Amino acid sequence: MSPRMSAEERRDQVVRAAVAEFAVRGLEGTSTGDIAKRVGVSQPYLFRLFPTKRDLFIAAVQYGATQVRDVFTKAAEGKYGHAALAAMGDAYQNLLMEDRLVLNMQLQQFAACHDPEVQAAVRGAMQGLWQHMENLSGAPLGVRVDFLAKGMLCNVIAAMGRDNVEDPEWQPILNVLRDDTAVAADTAEELDAEAAKGCSDERSGSPAEPEYANYIAKAFTD
Repeated sequence: MSPRMSAEERRDQVVRAAVAEFAVRGLEGTSTGDIAKRVGVSQPYLFRLFPTKRDLFIAAVQYGATQVRDVFTKAAEGKYGHAALAAMGDAYQNLLMEDRLVLNMQLQQFAACHDPEVQAAVRGAMQGLWQHMENLSGAPLGVRVDFLAKGMLCNVIAAMGRDNVEDPEWQPILNVLRDDTAVAADTAEELDAEAAKGCSDERSGSPAEPEYANYIAKAFTD
């Protein structure tokens, strides 16, 4: 007989099941009955954990953001600047290929932003990831914008892609993105030095950039 799950373990199981359902049918098209059935619990029990379907959807949004955050953290360990971003970009592409639910949940959460509460949750999740990218890399604003833009392009290509089959139309673009990531990793010091020159620009809007400039200055004088 398997040990009884704690409330926290059961809650995590419900959120994972919700991700699997919401990723396919979205907020409006998914029923709580389908989620409860997938987990093997009753709907009344489900509503004791999450009072509304919207609450469960928001928990699924936060779960997806945590997955991406954890991938970024692991990839960037021991790195900084362009080297950290390159590692994060490569790891993100791998995540999209390995777990399509991550991508589909992202697409569904953007589609559900017509709901004000969901919109607020999605904004918070994305802002948290943006801040996490800055904390891990210390890279200037423009560099992070380019990184995020390429990540969104990867999302679009992955959404249109064929499962487990190389797409002759879009694979060349993914290859270019992979090559850019490799070049950034190989030339990280040079790219960091160039980026650091612009860190004093007051229009950058990032409070972390002076620290980034100090980091680069120290790295090149040691």
